[in-house]
Amino acid sequence: MIWIHERTAWPDLSWRSDELAAPLAAVRHAQGRLLGRMEGLGFELRAEAGLAVLTGDAVKTSAIEGERLDPEAVRSSIARRLGLDAAGLPEPGRAVDGLVDVLLDAVRNFRDPLTRERLFEWHASLFPIAHPRMVVGGWRTDAEGPMQVVSGPIGARRVHYEAPAAHRIEKEVGVFLDWFNADSGIDPVLMAGAAHFWFVTIHPFDDGNGRIARAIADMCLARADGLPDRFYSMSTQIEAERKDYYRELELRQRGDTDITPWLEWFIACLGRSIVRAEGVLAGVLGKARLWAKLADRPVNPRQRLIINRMLDGFKGYMTTAKYAKIAKCSSDTALRDIRALVEYGVLVQNPAKGRSTSYRLADPPE
Repeated sequence: MIWIHERTAWPDLSWRSDELAAPLAAVRHAQGRLLGRMEGLGFELRAEAGLAVLTGDAVKTSAIEGERLDPEAVRSSIARRLGLDAAGLPEPGRAVDGLVDVLLDAVRNFRDPLTRERLFEWHASLFPIAHPRMVVGGWRTDAEGPMQVVSGPIGARRVHYEAPAAHRIEKEVGVFLDWFNADSGIDPVLMAGAAHFWFVTIHPFDDGNGRIARAIADMCLARADGLPDRFYSMSTQIEAERKDYYRELELRQRGDTDITPWLEWFIACLGRSIVRAEGVLAGVLGKARLWAKLADRPVNPRQRLIINRMLDGFKGYMTTAKYAKIAKCSSDTALRDIRALVEYGVLVQNPAKGRSTSYRLADPPE
């Protein structure tokens, strides 16, 4: 098997611009329409939408690699860093804070050059606890053999990809960074797709390459938007299409340096992420309408906390016991608060009675 990085033309990646022109124009138009709608929302709603998207981005970029993060801890970390309300949310751990630091640095400082030092800082942020078999904040060494992407049980493993040998990494990354930081005139969306593919093909770290590659892509997409705020999430869409994502990467890493098919898939995936973002926007607008409905009602801090928690993707139904635990109050107080929210039309009691009594959010107001 000849991998792409073993070909004579590597690393001169190319693509057929004429074949990408129409889908690229369509996705750029969709970006503009979404950003235009967001611009008209006002600061608070834009901040809420951005918080929801960034939370999904962090959770899903980890899920792609098989790591499950607590969405509420992620939301807490992002909210604290952006100066938004984090009341009632759990204290995030170092690993969550580290990932959030990487994602925020990539998109909020998208105009800054990408350097080795920055990549090392990102990697160290992803792995705040020392790993005995991993070089943290530095290139891999291949001390335990070549870097391979494999699947299957021991004895029947399939090698999907083998990265360049460790002694090549410094030069490979140097060429990549020179290209990335040059004023090439390449459309930032194409840059996002090409940079993602190039970096993950070099695979310079022992772990975290996919998350950093997607952060680099987000950095390019922030340049495309001209904004540090994220209103759509490529990682969320990639996680939804995870099998296709890995299949497309593998096909191209086994092919030649013409990555047109990969960019076609990447652009289409970006378009689907923008469509998905409409759902986020609908949720934010529904939340705004609910609070407008409650403008003349006496809502105490406990009730506000519970409503926001349920609007932000609370799992399951609300019960008196859950309310009391989250709001840190007695069961009697929780029950009084819940009954008031039922009276306001915010909560609806489910059919089951007695010990099984539970509540859900009412349908959002039109």
